[in-house]
Amino acid sequence: MTRRAPHAAAITALAVVTALALAGCSASGAPETAPSVAATASGPAVEGSAPTDSPEPEDEPSIAPTCENIIPKSLVDNFTSVGWTSQEDQFRVGATPLDGGIQCKWGDQSIASDRVQIFGWAPIDDSTAAQAVSDLTAAGWKVEKDSDGTYVTENPDWLNGRGVDGYGLTYLFGDGFVKFADTRQSLLLVDSPRAS
Repeated sequence: MTRRAPHAAAITALAVVTALALAGCSASGAPETAPSVAATASGPAVEGSAPTDSPEPEDEPSIAPTCENIIPKSLVDNFTSVGWTSQEDQFRVGATPLDGGIQCKWGDQSIASDRVQIFGWAPIDDSTAAQAVSDLTAAGWKVEKDSDGTYVTENPDWLNGRGVDGYGLTYLFGDGFVKFADTRQSLLLVDSPRAS
């Protein structure tokens, strides 16, 4: 009897060690090792740090834009409650289409009317944004910059009484995105695509 107790204790200890060893394995099956000083480009290795193969975390998950997820849900509900629907189109800056974006015209699609609201959103890189601003400016659009980004709005002479505070169709170029609305004030309603 006394011989079995040490044998059982040894099996239990072996099981615990095995479980701990298995728990310490990485998901890829490769052992984790601390990087050498030469392996780290940003400076000397910190003791106990290990390299990871996982990509850098993104700021936000990539969600495809829709007419319903680039404006507040409450606004979508208001539009639908009065019978408005959306007409979806590819996002364009002037005549230039942008991949991954959307432009939406909300209104009563059953009748011909100019009583509509337009919203758009698209991802954009810095060089494409700079070229778009340059093209719009060359076509007579006006540029204003502030802490939100670069606003590019149609020439006030073209408005014929439309627009709020002299701003009609307006783009806002921000950090990695461009928004579009039928007035500058309406840009406040446009946001990055949200999860449903």
